[in-house]
Parts: sequence; structure tokens; C-alpha cells
Amino acid sequence: MIFELKSLNKSSDIKKHKAFEPGKIWTDTDGVHINAHGGGILYHNSKYYWFGENKGEKSNNALVGVMCYSSDDLYNWTNEGVALSVIENDENSPITKGCIIERPKVVYNEKTKQFVMFFHLELKGKGYEKAHVGIATSDKPTGPFKFIKSYRPNAGYYPVNMSDKQKNKKVSPDHFPKWWTDEWTAAVKDGLFVRRDFQGGQMSRDMTVYEDDDGKAYHIYSSEENLTLQIAELSDDYLSHTGKYTRVEPAGHNEAPAIFKKNGRYFMITSGCTGWAPNAARLLVADNIWGPWKLYPNPCVGKDSELTFHSQSTYILPVEGKKDAFIFMADRWTPKNPIDGRYVWLPIQFENNMPVLKWLDNWTLDIFDK
Repeated sequence: MIFELKSLNKSSDIKKHKAFEPGKIWTDTDGVHINAHGGGILYHNSKYYWFGENKGEKSNNALVGVMCYSSDDLYNWTNEGVALSVIENDENSPITKGCIIERPKVVYNEKTKQFVMFFHLELKGKGYEKAHVGIATSDKPTGPFKFIKSYRPNAGYYPVNMSDKQKNKKVSPDHFPKWWTDEWTAAVKDGLFVRRDFQGGQMSRDMTVYEDDDGKAYHIYSSEENLTLQIAELSDDYLSHTGKYTRVEPAGHNEAPAIFKKNGRYFMITSGCTGWAPNAARLLVADNIWGPWKLYPNPCVGKDSELTFHSQSTYILPVEGKKDAFIFMADRWTPKNPIDGRYVWLPIQFENNMPVLKWLDNWTLDIFDK
């Protein structure tokens, strides 16, 4: 498929998109397959900006950085270049070439007039052991973004929904030579890994950032060895964590969180943890961002729903100017040829006030006007 990823020779041959075609090659305005995986969307000054991982042909590591594309209509995207570049010739930089940068999300801080990028960062050559959140900032939505710092969130703080009894338990991971036993699972629910990571900060892997309608922003990430989701409040400038956070579905083994709000209720779509392979999506619902969150069955219906249509959630996009219009954004990962990863964008439909995802080969934003 590599030939399809190269730019077309004649501008007259470049396809102008008028609809979404989930799973198909999606070319930008230069005729090149969009390279913005695990991404998220920022809407600013009447324009959409899509940020995502630049993938190569043989490696999922960050060899270029985070890409930015812009659009007026969500169908056609212009390559704005590299928003956050990896660092060449400095092996000591956390974002040196060859590190792992995943799931970048950008929010605009109205108070500081800065664009703030969050991403999951793993240090070069260290696998997934560091589990850091990375933060970068820019004065412009297209960048260049400047790397500020990386760390594990909420060091020295316990979750707001963890009891004193749980905080004071003396059980540690060393007590369990085997994982996945009933006793071990119960210990995880009781905060086994929260206590282990209390001083150094909580693990932060698959993630998103959500800005609520009151201006508060939250970092939502897979933590505790990918066994528990955590929702953490960000500081007013979006550059740090306040220490206030909550646990969602302890020991539930969730990743790939994507969140939206409709009629005062919060909806979060996640996936299970099966590496690069797809699995059934999960749905979590709450009346307050701090919970309690209730788990519901897979919101996908129809053929291949048990595999989330061979994709994994990455972001949920509210469509500007349309009431209750949300797009489920997902990726089809292809680890043997990462650059050929495809995008699955589907409209979120509602039945009995609950989100439903149905496969569509071809669709337009007009679906939200019905």
C-alpha cells in the first residue's frame, strides 16, 4: 500500500473529499495519506486542528514528532507540518528521536493565551516502564510547540474516592507472586498500585484531555499498570496537576479513553487492553466528572461491533454549530506498517439517551440534521 501514501503528481488529480469514508485511505490536500495517529482535535477561531502521531513504515517510535493538520469542513485537511519535533542529537532529552510519543491532545488556555499539548511519553529504549505525561506549549495552534516537562501525575496525593482504610493498608505488590488471582484483583481495587506509586506519581499511559464548559480541564489516563482509569484536575494554566483526582473502574483494565458531555451527563468510551489488537469498546457514564461512573455494555452494534469495527477510540469531537453532534474518532493500528494505519470516524447516534455506534461506509455531517 506504500504507493498510495505518496503525493499524487498532478494537483488536478487530488481528490476533494465530500464525505467521511471510515477505514479508507484519507488523503490531505496534497494527496498524501494523513499521518496523525492516536490524535485529537482542537477547534479555534473557526478552524479545526488535528494533532496526531507521525508514524513511519517500520517503527511505532517517534522519529519525527507530532503532526498538525487544519480544516474548515472536517473532510479536507491541510498539512501544517510538525507541531512538536523530536530532538535530534541529544540522547538526554526526554523527547529524543526514538522515544515514544502517543495520543497527543491540545487545548487552548484562555487565561494565558497559550496552546497546551499533552501526550503519553516513554523514554527511548525503556519500553513502557516510565509511563509519563508530557507537556508542551505554543503561542500558535500549528506550533512549533516547545517541550516543557514530563512526569508522573499527582505525586504525594491520594484519589478523592480512596478511603482511609485503603490508604493505610500494608499490602504491597511483593505479597503477590502471581497476578490475576482473585486476591490480587481485590488488592488492585483497594489501591495496591496507587500506594506503590504514591511518592513518585501515578502511571500515565493512554490519555486524553477534556475541557469542561466551565473552563476547568482534566487529564484522563490509563494508570495503575493499565488496570484503572484516573481523572485528574489540571491547574488554571493547564500546565500541572492540582493533586485532585479520582479512580474510575478500578481493576477494570481500560485504556484509550475518549469523553464527551451531553445534557449535563458525561460519557466516556474506552477499550480493553489487548495490545495492538482491537477489542470491544466499553461505555462509562456519570452525572458528575468525579463520579460515580457506571459501566454499560459495548455501545457498538452490528457486524464487527465486538472489535469496535477493527479500531480503537482516540477522541470524541463535538461538531461546531450543530447541537448534540459528536464524532467518534478511532484508529486502526497496523504495527507491521504503522504509516498505513487507517482512521475510523463515525457519528455518535443516540437511542434512549445513550450513545450508539453503527458502521457506515460513507457519511456526511448532514446525518446530524435528521
